[in-house]
Order: sequence, then structure tokens, then C-alpha cells
Amino acid sequence: MFKNFAGKVGRFFTGKNANLSNRQQYVYAVNQGCNTISQFSVTSFGSLVPLSDPTTAAGTTPVFIAVSPSGKNAYVANQGGNNISQYQIAASGNLEKMAEPVAAGTAPVAIAINPSGRFAYAVNNSSNEISQYCIGADGVLSAMSPATIETGVVPVAISIDPSGRYAYVVNNSSHKIFQYLISETGSLQSMDPASVETNASPRAMAIEPSGRYAYVVNRTGDNISRYKIGATGGLSPLGEPVAAGKHPIAIVIHPSGKYAYVANQNGNSISQYTLSGNGELIPMTPATVVSLVTPVSIAIEASGKYAYVSNISSNNISLFAIDESGGLIANTLNKWGDFTIAAEISPRHVAAAFLQGNSA
Repeated sequence: MFKNFAGKVGRFFTGKNANLSNRQQYVYAVNQGCNTISQFSVTSFGSLVPLSDPTTAAGTTPVFIAVSPSGKNAYVANQGGNNISQYQIAASGNLEKMAEPVAAGTAPVAIAINPSGRFAYAVNNSSNEISQYCIGADGVLSAMSPATIETGVVPVAISIDPSGRYAYVVNNSSHKIFQYLISETGSLQSMDPASVETNASPRAMAIEPSGRYAYVVNRTGDNISRYKIGATGGLSPLGEPVAAGKHPIAIVIHPSGKYAYVANQNGNSISQYTLSGNGELIPMTPATVVSLVTPVSIAIEASGKYAYVSNISSNNISLFAIDESGGLIANTLNKWGDFTIAAEISPRHVAAAFLQGNSA
């Protein structure tokens, strides 16, 4: 059971990861307006506490942070610097620079790491290409050969399926998902067909843990496209798009694979859905919960009990508990009902890390 300071009582999500130690969990938010990364520890009640070093430096205009599957390293896409910053995650949770930034293309905006932890990819928004890297035993990125491959017009997101065999790139201006095979050496190879259609202005993609279904939010379409992932990785559309809120921009699937959450950028809300066994998205009751001003990113910590939303215009992070039915409940911090913690200027993306084998 849990009880927040506003007096609400409910029951937490209880899944296979629900007993993970919160002492080993951390949350990071990249602040694109001041070139920093905010760093927090996760308490046993899901609230965030700034680390001893509350921020660390990033590159120019950081917009995305990806954490390695091991929880030992983090990588930040610096859109204005055309490079990727590289960090080791210390036992304390602090990000420590482990190497100089590695070059990317023009305006990298998103990163995906293969589940094996051996390969990483960054999509470059202005040069319409994907940078591809090998990850060394020390966590340092090195460019593959070739270092980049072409994709569609204005790529904005990249996702890798749980098997690590397929990659998908969301292209905002061409309204398509480009699909790739991942070779044994990590290089991307176009599938046949090379792309599938989406709705208007796709912005983000999420794949549920079984690897059978994928979901794409369409910002100006105000909806979500659904796809079945075939035996060879190809996407097949599933029915009509499902309604979201105003200008959906981010989507995340719960670790259990039972629920999905969508940040509605201009609706100042989070849409919440139950996932059925056949790829359907079923709106919960209520269908949305309030975030703050201009939510743009969502992260769920490893136990599946808590979610965090970065609000780029109000410069803070909303805190939510996840109940046993998957619903989001404002995780209030005091009797006045506050459920946000301050970040710095324009927090663009938020990620959670679980440090295996470390103690905070």
C-alpha cells in the first residue's frame, strides 16, 4: 500500500520488477536551455532528490539521454554541438565524463542502444542520416564503417526491438518509419520494403516487451499508429490510428508490457492506455491525467512503480505513482498537493537508470 501526503490511498503496481531496490535508481533530465543534466536519486516513495552534484555539464543544446542496459554508462545527444557526450554512472549516481564527445551528423536528436550493449545509434535531424557506433568494453563509442547511413526526411526518433535484430527510425517530414536489419557487426541494412507509412508528423515510437507490436505517436495527427512486427522485422499497420491528446510527442511502454503512456505536448496531459494481447490500445478511465506545462518526455523506473515527465516550459519534472491497474496518480510531495520537482532551463528528455550491483 502507499499513502501520499495529500492523503490519497491506493495500491502500487506489483510486477516482476516491483521489488527492485530504489536505493540503486537514478533519474536524469537534459536541460537544453542551459547545457546541463539534472541528476536525482529515487527514494523508496518515488520522489526525486537532487544528488550531491545536482547538475553536470553537457554539450551544446542537449536534447536526449540514453542509459546503457547495464546501467553503467549514459550518452547525451547534443543537437547544437553535433556530437554525443559520454559518461560513466558512478555508484553515487553522478554522471562522470569518461571520454571526449564523439562526432555525430548534423543535429543529433535521439539515441538508441542495442539490448546487447554492444552498439549505439543516433539520428541526425538536419543531415537525414543515422550515426552508428560500436560500444567498447569501457563504454566508449567508436564510429563504425560506414559511420553513417541515409534515412528519411527529418529523423526524430529511433527504436530497437527487444531481440536486438531490428531498428526503426521515425521520420517526421516524410511521415514514414524506415526499417532496418541489424547485422552481427552492428551495421544497419535497409529492409524490403525500406519504409512504412504513418499518420501526420510522427514523433516517437515504442515497442512492447514481447517484440510483437509497435506504436508511433503522430504529433499533428493527434493520434497513435499501431503496427504488428513480423517474423523478419517488417512492420504491418493495424487498423485505424487511436486518438491521443493535443500534439502527442512521446510514448513509453510500462516494463510489464500491459500499459502505455503518451505525453501530449500542447495538451499539458498524459494519455494512458491498457495494451491488449492483439496490439490494441484501450483508453483507461480517466483517459488522461494532468502534467504541467508542455510535457515532452516520459520515463518509468525499473520497478514499474513510478513515472517521471519532463515539462519543457515549466522547467520541472512531474512525479507519478503507478497503481495496480496501470493508472497514473500524482505522487504528491506535501499537503498542498505539489507533485513536481525543479529541473533547470527547458528539460527536454528524461531517463531512469538502475545500477546493477552498485549501492547508492
